[in-house]
Amino acid sequence: MKIYIVLTYTGTMLSKIIKTYTKDEFSHVSISLDEELKQMYSFGRLNPYNPFIGGFVHEGINTGTFRRFIKTKTEIYSLDVNEEQYNSIEKIIRDIETCENPYKFNIIGLFAVSIKKKIKTEHSFYCAEFVKYVLENSGIKTNLPDIIRPENFKNLENIKLEYKGRLIGYKVSRNRKYFLKTNLNGV
Repeated sequence: MKIYIVLTYTGTMLSKIIKTYTKDEFSHVSISLDEELKQMYSFGRLNPYNPFIGGFVHEGINTGTFRRFIKTKTEIYSLDVNEEQYNSIEKIIRDIETCENPYKFNIIGLFAVSIKKKIKTEHSFYCAEFVKYVLENSGIKTNLPDIIRPENFKNLENIKLEYKGRLIGYKVSRNRKYFLKTNLNGV
């Protein structure tokens, strides 16, 4: 079984600020349980037009922030997991999604990364904290740093780059791969 780690850079004002401080190529990370990225999960903007009101988000290639910022750059990685880990990831995401006291966006923790400090409040995450939490609480050994940034996920053991380019082009790339595979196999 595979899960997908999706690194993105939208070019928004907030992502430019993050990039200025981190010097990293990508400023956001999401996790997906399916190759088509029909549903990506993260902590980020609840409204594509307001970067400061955030929380747990369902993201999609053609919805929300990514729909508004069609030039979003991405690197999409796959990570092999066993069935137990996959089911655990799915359960953690569902538990956060249905929590009575909603989790909040850790905007203070996000900005603390720029000064190499960790500020964590209960029931709050920024994107990289969330993905790290999900992986580690699913029994996946990560060796990720305490002060986590999206780029750190590139260093996961056995992670495999699947796609690099514009996020909007990923679906086209997947369809082209499927078309070539089926036509080469005579299907």
